[in-house]
Amino acid sequence: MKSILITGANIVNEGRIFRGDVLVANGRIAKIGENLSGESADKQIDAEGKYLFPGIIDDQVHFREPGLTHKGDIYTESKAAVAGGVTSYMEMPNTVPQAVTIPLLEEKYARAKEVSLANYSFFFGGTNDNLEEILKLDLRNVCGLKVFQGSSTGNMVVDNIESLEGIFKYYKGLLAIHSENDHIIAENLAEYKAKYGDDIPVKFHPKIRSEEACYNASSRAVAMAKKYGTRLHILHISTAKELELFDNSIPLEQKHITSEACIHHLWFSEEDYETKGTLIKWNPAVKTAHDRDEIFKAVLDDRIDVIATDHAPHTLEEKAQVYTKAPSGGPLIQHSLVAMLDFYHQGKISLERIVDKMAHNVAKLFRIEERGFIREGYHADLVLVDLNDPWTVSKENILAKCGWSPFEGHTFQSKVTHTIVSGHLAYEDGQFDESKKGERMTFSVN
Repeated sequence: MKSILITGANIVNEGRIFRGDVLVANGRIAKIGENLSGESADKQIDAEGKYLFPGIIDDQVHFREPGLTHKGDIYTESKAAVAGGVTSYMEMPNTVPQAVTIPLLEEKYARAKEVSLANYSFFFGGTNDNLEEILKLDLRNVCGLKVFQGSSTGNMVVDNIESLEGIFKYYKGLLAIHSENDHIIAENLAEYKAKYGDDIPVKFHPKIRSEEACYNASSRAVAMAKKYGTRLHILHISTAKELELFDNSIPLEQKHITSEACIHHLWFSEEDYETKGTLIKWNPAVKTAHDRDEIFKAVLDDRIDVIATDHAPHTLEEKAQVYTKAPSGGPLIQHSLVAMLDFYHQGKISLERIVDKMAHNVAKLFRIEERGFIREGYHADLVLVDLNDPWTVSKENILAKCGWSPFEGHTFQSKVTHTIVSGHLAYEDGQFDESKKGERMTFSVN
């Protein structure tokens, strides 16, 4: 593997920004210093004026392989990830077939080893009847267990209370939950279908998948986690009300109950349904501007621990269907870092906090081994950014297989110029080097 010397970067790491050089050798960060220009390297990158971040780690993506590869696949979506500065991802189990047995899970790992340009891990899927299989998982090699408390793409909902209690009681790894109450949603949907039929205006999506549906499920999950001491991680928080369930009085490393905000819940509000329509139909729904703003405050004050995408591509043809048939989800991974950097330009968040929420804290929360920080000896997962190089999202530069983005037409102020994945320069100024693939992440079980 070629060695790389990055010189003159503004390094953003562990709460500070400092000018320095980084030497990468044998897939690792070999040296960090103020003047390493005398070091020999196969390639040198002049980073003068640019900012060097730890590679972004996205803890929630749907890459659609196997079985749904007309929407996306591990190769295409990992390519979009790398172009966006995401060096590692954790992918969800609601594929076809669903990753609910260890052999099916390992097939996904084998495929990623062949084609993924970014580092990877895959969640195992919980069902009403696979607890025995869950308890066989090697927690060092799997990021966590995903349970759907509410239906979404793939309908993997765990609705048997005894099964849910068994998972909370006996599973000792990290349990990631999609929290929405299906019964409440079904009642709301019936009400709107009675009025509009299948062609319900999408602006009512947050009324159907309501605040009540989210809070009911999240509060139940938190109560169960407290009862059994479960490591609970609630995904894609979408309401201000849910924020009362989370604690910022203790360090992340001591938390047993954690939470995630997604880019779309930080960026959009119900006002955007008028122009974006089903392109911003997600589960849980994008809700009010108040919810959006309170979620952002919770990111800043550490009630919410990490930022992710829930990258979930569907085709435009699928999205163009009537409300009840148009699937929820959209592609975001290529634009997550630059979206957060737009918030930095607006004065809403610091670069150090972006790194905390998108790299450091993800590594801490999932106990990822030797990633998520710019530290000597760690895997060299790095992203170099020009903070002042505006570019506009268009069909021509979207890399997700589905070929569209809710950000289409938006001009971002910052641009990812280089992405290094496990010591390999995978992306440089719009060009990819696919000669080396990403690596399987490992996790501490201590």
